[in-house]
Amino acid sequence: MAAPSTSGEADGPGGARTPKPRRDRELNRRKLLAAAREVFRDHGLKATLDDVARHAGLGVGTAYRHFPNKQALIDELVDDMFARVEEATREGAEDSDAWRGLTVSLERVAELQALDLGLRAVVLHSDHAVPAGLRHQEQIRRNVDLVVERAKEQGLLRADAEPWDLAMIQQMLAAVTERSGQPELWRRYLRLLLDGLRAGPGHTEPLPGEDYGKRFDVQGPNWIGPPPGPDAPVPPRA
Repeated sequence: MAAPSTSGEADGPGGARTPKPRRDRELNRRKLLAAAREVFRDHGLKATLDDVARHAGLGVGTAYRHFPNKQALIDELVDDMFARVEEATREGAEDSDAWRGLTVSLERVAELQALDLGLRAVVLHSDHAVPAGLRHQEQIRRNVDLVVERAKEQGLLRADAEPWDLAMIQQMLAAVTERSGQPELWRRYLRLLLDGLRAGPGHTEPLPGEDYGKRFDVQGPNWIGPPPGPDAPVPPRA
């Protein structure tokens, strides 16, 4: 009995290859994209398309039928990431409560960053990856401009805040995850930053992650070196 094929095609009569159904091809494509996120996150851009295929449990031939080279795979990942950012900012701009729209869109984009740190590094450091997301960028800017304008009109956002401030906040939140190694810690600092954006003083929200830095098993961020690894020694408490 012949072994099942992992090439993305099925054995037909007489051993001939017949294309897999569209549903199977799409499933394999999704597996490759999910595997690529994990592989690039763990190994960076040095990882190959062959590495991605193995991580997905698929044949190398299947990977190359979907993506002719690694750059094509990266381009699709980047395009997908920007599409999700565009969706988050669009929903924020359409929210009748502009402050809620602003905060939820910031949270969703920060979640994407925390999940796709490896992909974010690709966007920031690869000259070839950025053009893949350009078709979304102008709409993202319009969405952010609108949510900022509406939050000011509703008297909820301080008058001197600008749309590019939100982009800088996203950079700060990504740095928290990168430097601390704690994937949810950015939520604490987003809350602090949001309180600073409010038009009216005196209203603050409770901070998540209150015990960060107070536990023996959590090492604080090292601001002058690389992020602490999982095996880094924990300094003694004072």
